[in-house]
Amino acid sequence: MTDCSDIATQLKARLADLLERTEVIEDDLRHPLDADWEEQAVDLADDEALEGVDDVLRSEIQQIRLALLRIENGTYGTCAICGEPISLERLKARPIATRCIKCA
Repeated sequence: MTDCSDIATQLKARLADLLERTEVIEDDLRHPLDADWEEQAVDLADDEALEGVDDVLRSEIQQIRLALLRIENGTYGTCAICGEPISLERLKARPIATRCIKCA
């Protein structure tokens, strides 16, 4: 893929957004537990849900960083399975894609 500047810009913006969101989640997870047992149960359930969201966000962050690395080293847009080019339409729809439609 020759010019990926628009996709790289999109990926960098998404990365910044995700990093900000994970920071907010981490701050929420660091709060001390309430003295009330019932409140602690609610807080722990909320924390468990937040941890799940944080895991999903961190996975996407990793995928975006890898996509940016592929852009940097010139392998972006090449299917990791068959080595054929990934269509621009697919990359626009899913910029972190590593496989073409046939191999996906």
